[in-house]
Amino acid sequence: MEDCLFCKIVSGEIPGEVVHTTERTVAFRDINAQAPTHVLVVPKAHHANAAELAAADPQASAELVLTAAAVATAEGYDDYRLVYNTGAGAGQSVFHTHLHVLAGRPLTWPPG
Repeated sequence: MEDCLFCKIVSGEIPGEVVHTTERTVAFRDINAQAPTHVLVVPKAHHANAAELAAADPQASAELVLTAAAVATAEGYDDYRLVYNTGAGAGQSVFHTHLHVLAGRPLTWPPG
């Protein structure tokens, strides 16, 4: 999508602090970090949300989780949280599937 912020980061049109890439994914630091490690993992192909990605490309959906685990390991964490927000009411502000990787501080439950 031409106006999608994350598509522009994936293409290199807008800079991002990329920490990991795979054939299908790009992981970069969140500019509004909520934990010492806060990385977003996105598919290179545009899909609006996690359910849409899972339906269209289950392998890419699984690769987001594998990439998130690789990021957490590279950052030195065995304990981390993975979060998808789907829809504006759940806090999704960029409508390109993205998986939040949060680590480096105690994460309470319930979140939010």
